[in-house]
Amino acid sequence: MPRYAQIASTGRYVPARVRTNAELDALLGEPVDQWLIENVGIRERRLMADDEVTSDLAVHAAREALVRAQVPPEDVDLIILATDTPDYVSPGTASVVQLKLGAVNAGTYDVNSACAAWVIGLDIASRYIATDASYNHILVIGAYGMTRFVDWTDKRTCTLFGDGGGAVLLSAGDQPGFLGGSMRSDGAFHDYMGVFIGGTVEPTGGAETRPQRLEIRKRFPPDTNNLGWPPLVRGLMDKIGRPVSDIDRIYFTQLNLRTIQVVLADLGLPPEKTHTIMDKWGYTGSACMPMALDDAIEQQRGTQPGELVVFCGSGAGYTMAATAFIWTS
Repeated sequence: MPRYAQIASTGRYVPARVRTNAELDALLGEPVDQWLIENVGIRERRLMADDEVTSDLAVHAAREALVRAQVPPEDVDLIILATDTPDYVSPGTASVVQLKLGAVNAGTYDVNSACAAWVIGLDIASRYIATDASYNHILVIGAYGMTRFVDWTDKRTCTLFGDGGGAVLLSAGDQPGFLGGSMRSDGAFHDYMGVFIGGTVEPTGGAETRPQRLEIRKRFPPDTNNLGWPPLVRGLMDKIGRPVSDIDRIYFTQLNLRTIQVVLADLGLPPEKTHTIMDKWGYTGSACMPMALDDAIEQQRGTQPGELVVFCGSGAGYTMAATAFIWTS
């Protein structure tokens, strides 16, 4: 009998500390509030507490997903953590999550494709379930603690980013479930934006070491996602044999509200088919799509059983990824 990965439950975690646009106006000494609202849709963002780390964000979100699915941590077979803000350069943060969560029987690893990593994690986990009967419950978690790497005097970065965690529990079922995934990359953009200090190219240590900060070293073309997401989604729908008009819900990387509006218009989909969270939580990278999914469900705007849902995201590097599911929860 065929096995399919189904989204069994969701969870999220939003830190308590709020930083508003008005606070950034004061911090930067210039007005950014109106520009952020009008151009990207961000009004405020959340910051980790001083005693919180990325693995804590992940554990909170994962624990909520497990409680909702009534699956104990020891029944989890695999934890895939999507993050580019790990607790350590090495070892992987997923192993820390396993310990804190008490998922004693789970394998673990991190996926770092920047903000596209959670969608890629969904794709990977779904294929584990489809091909190996020993995998019945897989946590796919996005956790983002980028404010630890932000220079609060750099208005290009400090205005956008927030912290948070989002998770889904994928479980095995005999009905789809996972329909397919697609990915596109262009390594020519690898040195445009990132946390570059600390790897083998620019290691830490020595008198010349610079702070480990998120940097925008080159400017991405402003229409990168506007032009990249529509063909990615159309290609995925062709792959699974369904027209774009069959999409019931679609969730995007939550970087820019205007981009999402442009892409929806390009695809011929109404704005009611998506859900956005950047206004209240800022841009939360690899965590933003599961957070948006969970928030939509909480607000009773989530996907209904039998509906087709698409996740479409992108991250520095440059990588874009999309997956499609039939909602079964």
